[in-house]
Amino acid sequence: MTAAAPVRALVVQNTPRGGPGRLGAWLREHGLALDVVHPYDGGELPETLADHQALIVLGGGYMPDADDRAPWLAPVRGLVVRALETEVPVLGVCLGGQLLAYVAGGTVRAAHGLPEAGSTELTLRPEALDDPLFGELPSRVKAVEHRVDAITALPVDAHWLASSERCPVQAFRVGESAWGVQFHPEATAETVRGWDAGALREQGFDRDELIRTAERDEAVSARNWHGLARRFASVVANGS
Repeated sequence: MTAAAPVRALVVQNTPRGGPGRLGAWLREHGLALDVVHPYDGGELPETLADHQALIVLGGGYMPDADDRAPWLAPVRGLVVRALETEVPVLGVCLGGQLLAYVAGGTVRAAHGLPEAGSTELTLRPEALDDPLFGELPSRVKAVEHRVDAITALPVDAHWLASSERCPVQAFRVGESAWGVQFHPEATAETVRGWDAGALREQGFDRDELIRTAERDEAVSARNWHGLARRFASVVANGS
């Protein structure tokens, strides 16, 4: 008997330190094989998603159309468009979520509103109750943030799933199986420990306090985002 081919997800990592972290470990645990590509360092992106059953785009300090600074974003946008056209499941994190909103017709603005950093409370909206990923979460959850840019208008017909005090669009879904999140489900207190203390201070944050808060919230946060990863893996497996 021939073994079934693995369910593969293409993961686009946009910065050296912006890897899939625990999110990647959870997705592998629940059956996905991850092909992580580093286009910022010359990693070659596929032209299509023919060999992949999911697309995951991670974060980075760019606007979604910053082709002058990150020329690989143009082909990434093309892959997201093809995923939407063919209903390949998508998970966009931070920049990845902004890029999903952008290609689907939304608006993203640089340095918009007050910045967010560290473990932050999110509020789920009523639309999240029957969402395949967010429906099982409590109405208020904590997630690690690290952003200055923001989605200011969602695509037409997008499902708006979660918000925070400083950033109205924290999570959304386009169509049936493409999700964007502004927060970082892959990030931990150890991630926060690696952030630039001086840059955080300029934004009004104390890194030591952010670390303590992230450590306090991490156990519950990990359970919530592990569950979300499991449900995304299930969506991918059921559609493959």
